[in-house]
Amino acid sequence: MNKNSSNIMALAPKSSNKRETVCIFGTGDFGRALGHKLIQSGYPVVFGSRSPQTSSLIPKGAEVMSHAEAAQKAAIIFIAIQRQHYNFLTSLAEILHGKVLVDVSNNSKINEYPESNAEYLSQLVPGAKVVKAFNTVSAWALQSGTLDASRQVFVCGDDTEAKQLVMDIVRTLGLTPLDQGSLLAAREIENYPLQLFPMWKFPILLSLGLTTFFFFYCLALDVIYPYVYEKKDFSFFIAITIPNKICPILALILLGLVYLPGVLAAIIQLYRGTKYRRFPDWLDKWMLCRKQLGLVALAFASVHVLYTLVIPIRSFVRWRISDRIISQVLNNRTELLNTTNAWISDSYLALGILGFFLFVLLGITSLPSVSNNVNWREFRFVQSKLGYLTLILCTAHTLVYGGKWFLKPSSYKWYLPPVYMFSLIIPCSVLVVKFVLIFPCLDKPLTRIRQGWERNPQYSE
Repeated sequence: MNKNSSNIMALAPKSSNKRETVCIFGTGDFGRALGHKLIQSGYPVVFGSRSPQTSSLIPKGAEVMSHAEAAQKAAIIFIAIQRQHYNFLTSLAEILHGKVLVDVSNNSKINEYPESNAEYLSQLVPGAKVVKAFNTVSAWALQSGTLDASRQVFVCGDDTEAKQLVMDIVRTLGLTPLDQGSLLAAREIENYPLQLFPMWKFPILLSLGLTTFFFFYCLALDVIYPYVYEKKDFSFFIAITIPNKICPILALILLGLVYLPGVLAAIIQLYRGTKYRRFPDWLDKWMLCRKQLGLVALAFASVHVLYTLVIPIRSFVRWRISDRIISQVLNNRTELLNTTNAWISDSYLALGILGFFLFVLLGITSLPSVSNNVNWREFRFVQSKLGYLTLILCTAHTLVYGGKWFLKPSSYKWYLPPVYMFSLIIPCSVLVVKFVLIFPCLDKPLTRIRQGWERNPQYSE
């Protein structure tokens, strides 16, 4: 009986749900939004301000006092003010001794100061326990609710207990704390909100560069060449024809670039005979942005589909069809159906539809809301096995469509190859190397290496 009673007592929640008072220095947008969220979560909130006067902007239920009075009422103090206004805290060093100071500040540019704001705060008030948190959450996110914003809050600090207290508050607010370690991580956390699409920079710049190159390449062959040698004005190709060539070419090239670093990594591991040596920096960065490369490729493929759908209603296409029909009528001649061309047409359309379907599936599974609901084996099957199948189908789609022009001398205007040939270089190279790597003589050693085997253990790092 006593044993059961003790178990029940151990599992029973505490009778008191009262939360400790939280202090916020600063009555700006973020300070007020944070105070409102804390009050909603059951925390008594007191604001420390230079002008301790109640305002209609202050959340209902919160008190406004001077900094010294507010600091005495709470053990946890959020510093919601800019770094250049930190100096007044030195006069409160005695009051702030032993208290938890949560630095939520950000800078206007990356690495603006020699040290992070949190480290600077710990130097000004050495007796306090400084924790960096909430700087990656905006005032709008706190006001709109966690469903409309990022739920992750990076937290770092040298005092484990202080950091745990802050992480408990984060959870109470419905957010997810991510422990980033000691206060040395504060610099990286402060730089994080200032980065503008860090993983998207390379894919976007690469796409812009390739788009520019292929645009002028197609412009030269499809517009300038006919005008110079045939006196035909095809300048209207700039609107649909040329973009509808560039989009599938870029989609296929970027999709090939998603899987190229994987085969390069396999070759490097086979050559080294170990997986415990770092890849070159360029390969590491390349592999980190594969998801972004794939999504940009999907965007180009989607635009290609839209351009293709409007082809039948183009004035040029309707004129060409009408001209052919009239020509047959005037010549009293009917062109019979060429079943070979029909097969080629239907084949490349079918390959394109299947390839685009799998392409969209890859894009959907890369979304966090979807990838979080599948295990690693399922995710790897979709992104690897189905990914290579997508690459095969899209490459076959291009080969069937443009293959007939590769051997025609008339296709090599100014001795330049058809633009479709460029789109096949990287995908075909990836598929050929991948095909070679699946041979048992290479696949088995590679599998052993990735499981930890080393050819020369003394070179492991």
